[in-house]
Amino acid sequence: MTRIAAYVPDLMDRSKVAAAGGEDVTFVRSPADLLAAGAQMVVVDLARPGVLDALAQLDDVHSIGFASHVDRELAEAAAAVGCDEVLPRSRFFSTLTDLLAGPE
Repeated sequence: MTRIAAYVPDLMDRSKVAAAGGEDVTFVRSPADLLAAGAQMVVVDLARPGVLDALAQLDDVHSIGFASHVDRELAEAAAAVGCDEVLPRSRFFSTLTDLLAGPE
């Protein structure tokens, strides 16, 4: 089973997630691939098309999404579809190692 599935297309962001998560992270090519990944946790860039639809279909998977701190509507929409943790980009990346360790 994949521990962490991530849909983070931006290469700079992806490198930070990979460095923090190591071998526990599997990157997927599309939001729809999150559903088939069989992960215990998903990490997503909320600003990408299709992410909210995929999050709405995930059951029993801890989800963490990040977005611009000024995009409150997107953050609210992510929370409404069941994203467990919705964080501004700055907080997401400053706490990334702890986030990937899993919920307490």
